[in-house]
Amino acid sequence: MRKFSPSFAVILLALAAWFAGPVAAQSLNVDIVGGVKTATPIVVVPFAQQGGTPPSTDIADVMRNDFNRSGKFRSLAKSDVVEFPAQGSDIKFATWRLLKQDYIVVGRIKDAGDGMLRVEYELWDVNKQQSLLAQAFTAPAGDLRGVAHQIADQIYEKITGVRGAFWTRMAYITAVGLGNNTTYSLIVADSDGFNPQVVARSKESLLSPAWSPDGRKIAYVSFESGNSNIYIQDITTGSRQLVSSHKGINGAPAWSPDGSRLALSLSYVGNPEIFVLNLATRQETRLTNNLAIDTEPVWAPDGQSIYFTSDRSGRPQIYQVSASGGDAQRITFQGQYNAKASVSYDGKQIAMVQGNGNVYRIAILDRSLGGQVRFISPGPIDDAVSFAPNASMLLYAATEGSRGVLYSVSNDGMVRQRLALADGNVQEPAWGPYRQR
Repeated sequence: MRKFSPSFAVILLALAAWFAGPVAAQSLNVDIVGGVKTATPIVVVPFAQQGGTPPSTDIADVMRNDFNRSGKFRSLAKSDVVEFPAQGSDIKFATWRLLKQDYIVVGRIKDAGDGMLRVEYELWDVNKQQSLLAQAFTAPAGDLRGVAHQIADQIYEKITGVRGAFWTRMAYITAVGLGNNTTYSLIVADSDGFNPQVVARSKESLLSPAWSPDGRKIAYVSFESGNSNIYIQDITTGSRQLVSSHKGINGAPAWSPDGSRLALSLSYVGNPEIFVLNLATRQETRLTNNLAIDTEPVWAPDGQSIYFTSDRSGRPQIYQVSASGGDAQRITFQGQYNAKASVSYDGKQIAMVQGNGNVYRIAILDRSLGGQVRFISPGPIDDAVSFAPNASMLLYAATEGSRGVLYSVSNDGMVRQRLALADGNVQEPAWGPYRQR
């Protein structure tokens, strides 16, 4: 019997779905495991409180976790911070050189009135004793996590030259309950798993969430009508639109880079094939015509081609076809099973689920290195991978015993953040695009 990833499966379910609106969801339990000894050392000093009531969010703590999970930085533990400068003129650089820190972040929080706070920060090069950044944010007291992520992004970009992706969001599906009492929810949360919000809920399976390029909408598959249909959910307004409800499979939606089209897997022609749907005209263009199962499309960053999974060679492998159709080219040759591709922003790396025997792990194929493949997850049952918009981290789903959990992993696989529900399963992760700055 052939094994397919979840979005291959044909699941026949029934009953009704109901839109839950953007309400708070069950929080994920978050643990960071691993570390990189060669990562750049950085200390984030607890921000000084200058008047007003201390906020409930520890900005420095959020930033430390961001840096640590990126795999590029190693943050000094809060317990090892021996001095507490609030501004550059207070820094005793000799202290931090002794602690072998390359960079130091200091900051302060001030009451800005009307429920607003002003957060000021500075980034300094310890060895050069040089100021690299000095900026400020004004935000509601309840949005300090967002401020912390934005500061971490700016620091990440200043040091690495690559835009940070901490102030982004992820979508995922949760399944809570047993049997007929299971409830499925489409959740949107911050990239570190905090601030989860339910945007759709159903008594039937939800699958394959996919973000629009502007981050305002999510396309997904719902079985609420007894058939797999594709909807687009506007997460800002709560409105929902049915976009594909053919007889048979309507699956695996993927947005084009310009947001004008969806690539889909549709079976109303007989077996699952890859189509492109123009969202303005509703015109469908068929890209593949094969007796095999063709599914799980994902666009190349330039919008000129589409990667997809097909078993036309006997087992699932990744293929590439022009966005206007034509002959498909096989991309993967290492491993018995390759499926569920995710493509990096520059098109150089393709992450996928690779199976060998009964072990399924997340692998990255680097096309800039002649197709070299490396593993970034341990298995044995890993699935559904998604790149961060800067490709420095990835999200993937894993099965641990009878439970589904998520992992956020650095691109080198050295640091993993485990995201799990206290009660229920988490699956089908999708990392969202950059937010507008």
